[in-house]
Amino acid sequence: MNEHMENAPFVALIDDDQHSAHLLTRMLLAEGSPRVQWYGDAVRGHARLVDVLTDPSAHWPSLVIVDLKSHSCANMDFLRSIQPLPHQKGVSMVAMVHASESDQREALEDCGAAAIFFRHADRDAYRREAASLVSFWARSQRPVAVGM
Repeated sequence: MNEHMENAPFVALIDDDQHSAHLLTRMLLAEGSPRVQWYGDAVRGHARLVDVLTDPSAHWPSLVIVDLKSHSCANMDFLRSIQPLPHQKGVSMVAMVHASESDQREALEDCGAAAIFFRHADRDAYRREAASLVSFWARSQRPVAVGM
């Protein structure tokens, strides 16, 4: 791998459903996202994220998407378990929730989510949400991260 690829921005995805992770990855890439690395479910994702963020020589993700569905508080539990590490490193974390869980927004933000995005059953709505997520990623980039 060349140095450009090793230092290119990427998004880390923590998702406990491989099919869902694949679908979201495809949608994000279609909307202009940088490469997406699936870190696995909550347990594997937590271990990998801690390893990456505590290694000063590692290339950190520019955004972490948490989309856990194992139980209603899975995203909150994960965000609580990893804080304050991503915030200290300047890595934004966002959560994906079902639209019916919009009442969790404030609690998720209190746990460290920089933004909340919604899972939609309708393909066009899901694509618009993926586009919004990519737009959020682009707006949240630090100037130093893009060479300014």
